[in-house]
Amino acid sequence: LRLHRACVAGDEAGLQRWACQLRASRETRELRQEEFNRARALVGLLADLDIAQARSWREALLHCQAAPFALAAVHWGIDEKDCALGYAWGWLENQVAAAIKLVPLGQTDGQRVQLALAAELPRALEQALATDDEAIGASAPALAIASARHETQYTRLFRS
Repeated sequence: LRLHRACVAGDEAGLQRWACQLRASRETRELRQEEFNRARALVGLLADLDIAQARSWREALLHCQAAPFALAAVHWGIDEKDCALGYAWGWLENQVAAAIKLVPLGQTDGQRVQLALAAELPRALEQALATDDEAIGASAPALAIASARHETQYTRLFRS
């Protein structure tokens, strides 16, 4: 939401500040690198689509995937609520896809889980809209520990 608002306002410094804060909330080097890689890919796509700010704001946009996502939404006239819901839906869909691959959860059950959790997204958005800037942060200690262990694992097939 803050990234979208910064793009609407043409506030590159604000965009960079919020993008840096989001990236800083990624607890491990691996999670920060994944964030950068996704951002870089999306910035490249937006530049290829001739969205001028993707080039001129490149450094600010590279901190996190949500920054170029917000820029794309603003460029195409998608309001902040729809932008946030779309981003959350994409996150949820990716989490369910990962769960289907990693735990004994079939496609049909995965779709059931996704639909049930998707029903919660509007409520989560309302909470986000009511959250003060000072209250924004993340705390997922189990994820941080798992990520730290994974990034130093001797052998692995893929990064994420």
